[in-house]
Amino acid sequence: MPITSDAEIAALLAETRTIAMVGASDRPDRPSFGVMRFLQDRGYRVLPVNPQITGEHVHGEYVWRELAQIGEPIDMVDIFRRPQAAGEAVDEAIAAGAKSVWMQLGVINEAAAARAEAAGLKVVVDRCPVIEFRRMRLPDVA
Repeated sequence: MPITSDAEIAALLAETRTIAMVGASDRPDRPSFGVMRFLQDRGYRVLPVNPQITGEHVHGEYVWRELAQIGEPIDMVDIFRRPQAAGEAVDEAIAAGAKSVWMQLGVINEAAAARAEAAGLKVVVDRCPVIEFRRMRLPDVA
C-alpha cells in the first residue's frame, strides 16, 4: 500500500536528500518548475529529468535524459508525468536503485505503484510534496 499517514510522509521527506524529478520543466508556468524550486529552497538536491530539454539547466541543475544517466544515488523519484507514462518512470526508478517514488497530484497508476512496492521502494501516490510540507509545517532538510 502506498504510504498515506502524516508520520510516514514526514519521515520519507526527512530521510530524503536527493530527488530526481521526472518531467521537470524549464517553463515557469509549469507546476514542476515551481515544485523544483521549492524543494531546492528546503535543502534538497533536485536533479531534473526530461528528454526534451536534455543538456539544458533548470534552477542551476543539468537536465538528464533518463534516470540511468545520473550515476549517483537517488533517494526519491518525483514523477510529473501522465498516469499512463508513470510506469516507465517507476521502472527506471527501480533500475536506478531509488529508495522511493512520489507520484504527483493526478498521477495515479496502481500497477506501477505495486511494482515499486514489490521492488522495496516506498511509494506516495496523488500528492504533492509542497502541499505536504506546508500542511504539516515540516522543517527544511538542510
